[in-house]
Amino acid sequence: MEKKRCILIQLMLLPLFFFSTTHAIWLTLPSSGTKCVSEEIQSNVVVLADYVVIAPDESINPTISVKVTSPFGNNLHHKENATIGNFAFTAQESGNYLACFWVDHNKGGGDVSVNLDWKTGIAAKDWDSVARKEKIEGVELELRKLEGAVEAIHENLIYLKGREAEMRSVSEATNTRVALFSIMSLAICIAVSALQLWHLKRYFQKKKLI
Repeated sequence: MEKKRCILIQLMLLPLFFFSTTHAIWLTLPSSGTKCVSEEIQSNVVVLADYVVIAPDESINPTISVKVTSPFGNNLHHKENATIGNFAFTAQESGNYLACFWVDHNKGGGDVSVNLDWKTGIAAKDWDSVARKEKIEGVELELRKLEGAVEAIHENLIYLKGREAEMRSVSEATNTRVALFSIMSLAICIAVSALQLWHLKRYFQKKKLI
């Protein structure tokens, strides 16, 4: 019975976990140049990532450099001559977070493959540690996951509502500026037309044509 309840809760969790993300990304880095991965993340969201260089031959050990920056350009992680590594941070501001990779050394030449495992939100939470710390398991643990997923959805909806209000404010301000510009353009056209008529009238009067 408990097993069925656990399976039911896991099925309930499936749609909720779409509000957190887990990306397993395979990057192919050229011998020169940089490749970057970006994701829009709201503030106070935990991000965990692991990366490893996949060497085609054990005798060849290419190394890479990794740099992670915030939307404001703050350096969150920087490592050089790496073959494996990880980074973790809590987003301080909302926006696009950027992780860039480039080759430092590759005596074999050619491209270098990197596997990146990128987790955000509830997917980045260490549920095993939570279970050990709070001494919960089975259905209780799944319910805690469900609670965390609901909180993530609530925070995401608040964030989306804020973004919607911000975009609406920008749209209304833009519409107001367009309306003012249209009125000013119409007023200028009327003024120029009136000035042309006045000038033509004076010209014809001087020539005694009217």
